[in-house]
Amino acid sequence: MAQVYFHCSNTQGILIDSRGTSVTDIIEAREEASGMVRSLVAAPNLEDWRSWVLHVSDEDGEEIFVLPFASVLGKPH
Repeated sequence: MAQVYFHCSNTQGILIDSRGTSVTDIIEAREEASGMVRSLVAAPNLEDWRSWVLHVSDEDGEEIFVLPFASVLGKPH
């Protein structure tokens, strides 16, 4: 098990995940990240998520990977 943190950012600022999530491997971390992005996008709000990025970091603060929200949203029509 490893503890990973999911921080969200755009040009306006950053949302810090101070609790983190335990995952067994990178595959589970990617699934959690994708689910988190989908959940935020699906929530009723006025936020334009296309410029947001999810940064996944380990316990030492080292970035493991990033997931742009746009990759989940797709291109606007």
